[in-house]
Amino acid sequence: MLDSSDFPPFLLKLLRAARHLVVFTGAGMSAESGVPTFRDAQTGLWAQYDPAELATPEAFRQHPKRVWDWYAWRRELVARARPNPGHRAVAEMERYVPQVTVVTQNVDGLHQDAGSSRVIELHGNLRRIVCSRCRREVPREQWAPAGPEGVPRCPHCGGLLRPDVVWFGESLPGDAWRAAQQAMRTADGVLVVGTSGLVYPAAGLPLEAKAQGAWTVEVNPTPSALSAEMDYVLRGPAGEVLPALVRAAWGDAAGS
Repeated sequence: MLDSSDFPPFLLKLLRAARHLVVFTGAGMSAESGVPTFRDAQTGLWAQYDPAELATPEAFRQHPKRVWDWYAWRRELVARARPNPGHRAVAEMERYVPQVTVVTQNVDGLHQDAGSSRVIELHGNLRRIVCSRCRREVPREQWAPAGPEGVPRCPHCGGLLRPDVVWFGESLPGDAWRAAQQAMRTADGVLVVGTSGLVYPAAGLPLEAKAQGAWTVEVNPTPSALSAEMDYVLRGPAGEVLPALVRAAWGDAAGS
């Protein structure tokens, strides 16, 4: 088990002094809960498809049922997942830091399940279903029957329903993007957890925070495209590093 001696003392001091901490998370965070990464989800019947062929507006127009069924399968995987100790450690940080903002590229809702109260979802949420035409969110009990395309329809306008996630070729949700940028501008420090640093524009956010004077820490088992830019690098899985970091920074108060 990691202890305080495994972390730079000055980093622990920065954490204790933080007034606004941003935790920026990617697929590696949820992989520890058994949620396959985007490309790792291509197993079984779906192994024959490139995920890029299933996550575009064009694919949905051409093969709506195929895309709907793939996301329905992914929703089932997410429904069985539970927050891991890393998610819970992030939520626990709210006990010690006046403001903690989670900015996530994940679409599984596990941060909210763990108890984080301020979560900005850059790529949407797999659990939400919206109309592809009017964009209203439609709860399961209100889905209209499927038409000839084999996809449930919107009860308001008759449009095909789709997952509320960002597909290739689509812009990030404007409100979420602006909120994430604002969080980065006002952060004392940013924890970058489980992200490859390859998916832009999201991957540029920690660097925006650093340009504004925030300190940055990467938590990842392996190097990422952002590693060289980070002030501190903590090698290891989030489920081990983050709980230990909380204990090291806040001592006996953590976990009480």
